[in-house]
Amino acid sequence: MVLELLINPKKVSGKPWEMFFIGFMYSFIALFLSLWIFKGYASIVMVTFTVIASVPFVHRVIELEEKKDLVIKKEKNLLREHKKAISIFMFLFLGFVSSFCLLYVFLPAEVTQSAFGIQIETIVSVNPDMPTGNFVHSFNLLSTIYMNNLKILFFCVAFSFFYGAGAIFILTWNASVMAAAIGAFIKNNLLNITSAVGYLQITSLGLLMYLTHGIPEIVAYFIGGLASGIISFAVIRHDFSGKRFKHIILDALDLILISMILLLVAALMEVFIVPFII
Repeated sequence: MVLELLINPKKVSGKPWEMFFIGFMYSFIALFLSLWIFKGYASIVMVTFTVIASVPFVHRVIELEEKKDLVIKKEKNLLREHKKAISIFMFLFLGFVSSFCLLYVFLPAEVTQSAFGIQIETIVSVNPDMPTGNFVHSFNLLSTIYMNNLKILFFCVAFSFFYGAGAIFILTWNASVMAAAIGAFIKNNLLNITSAVGYLQITSLGLLMYLTHGIPEIVAYFIGGLASGIISFAVIRHDFSGKRFKHIILDALDLILISMILLLVAALMEVFIVPFII
């Protein structure tokens, strides 16, 4: 309740970058609390604590976006308004990633294993070799990645519909996995680096490898979650009156279509651009 009162979505919409620091603080505190109280289960508990802190705010943002659907009639203007919410969520997510990544790099190895153990297992299990120069293999990999991303989008949509702000759990989990991947790359490649320029190069390369395709993916998931959340709030409010509800459904479908296109772009980048960064 206190966190909900401290952050006003209407005020933050004018300065979405402020949510980066909020996200950083939430995840930073969550990680140390999880290590202190539930060290054996810190990998999951830190995500849960971060979600608990974020849900009230995310809930209010989605509720505000649903109200806009009832007031703004032109779809173009409505999508422009939704961009503000997506920017807020994106900066919140980047705050999570930055905090988790920073802690992964600087915490001792045994602490990192406790805090990111499950995330590391996830990375190992889903990290295929990146084929280059073979169109058939690249196309198969593209199909696999895109279908996997669509599956995550489906769960974001489902969680957001049934739980309002439920998609934030999946997205926070993805933030922790992405942070672990970036952190592991940076940490492993810094072992033989002694200059400040070398540190900067490795850090930049790690960010490029994962954020190049990671940002459009996460934006797509947020858009899908927002679309489903808008419908969820409309159902809760019993906004079933003819044109109003139809307008909400059409807006949500437009958002989901945009998210699917973004996921395709992200998959293309992951298959055909990221290997050349490596």
